[in-house]
Amino acid sequence: MTINCKGNLVDLSAPKVMGILNVTPDSFYDGGRYSDIQKMLSHVEKMLNDGATFVDIGAYSSRPGADPVSEVDELSRLLPIVEALLKEFPEILLSIDTFRSNVAEQCLHRGAALVNDISAGKLDEKMLSVIARFKVPCIMMHMRGNPRTMSDQTQYDDLIEDIHFYFSERLAMARKMGLNDMIIDPGFGFAKTLRQNYELLQDLDLFQSLDVPVLVGLSRKSMIYKTLKSDPENALNGTTALNMLALSKGAKILRVHDVKEAMECVQLYNQMS
Repeated sequence: MTINCKGNLVDLSAPKVMGILNVTPDSFYDGGRYSDIQKMLSHVEKMLNDGATFVDIGAYSSRPGADPVSEVDELSRLLPIVEALLKEFPEILLSIDTFRSNVAEQCLHRGAALVNDISAGKLDEKMLSVIARFKVPCIMMHMRGNPRTMSDQTQYDDLIEDIHFYFSERLAMARKMGLNDMIIDPGFGFAKTLRQNYELLQDLDLFQSLDVPVLVGLSRKSMIYKTLKSDPENALNGTTALNMLALSKGAKILRVHDVKEAMECVQLYNQMS
């Protein structure tokens, strides 16, 4: 199982790690930490040295109830950092976390390698055509509504079956638009209750039938720290435990804040493969 990133085939037969770089002031865990470009460059260098294959950068907080961000503000936050990262690390495989086609297009023009769309192209009808034109991989996440409304949209006839159908439809649309490399993200914490998140993790292996790589983003999420009666700062151990479970159920990419610890999970998992 491979994906084509900037002309290089990335082999996902062994799981990979995607480091998170949030440049929003209100992200649930690291909001505002990397507003200084030098701090951000140092943090990304550490993630790459720790083993990250991809770095995912976002400028629009998707936490539940997050305030909207204008496209102008999103671009003004993103573009200088995208340019700085690609100048400092020319070979970096930079993923752009956005649901706006124009934001994706401007970042892809500058050398980004993937697009990570929390709406799988549903919030901007031009998104899939932009990704197809640039011939880059697309991460398609499951979500209902938008970050402000998703917490009220947790009613499912059958959670796993409904999400499976959603991905079948979005993947078919993407292929019709000419996309070649798709990755699915079941969207832990997006339009799902705490119980539903654990049901989804338990049945994660059922999404293997879609025959595309599965990315999981469990890092320091509320499904962990609420269960443990803790907070995001103290959710690393829980994140590690669930990341290992996700790997055992077929996850090919771990999207995380803590790259070193996720790489240790992958290394230990590989010993069992």
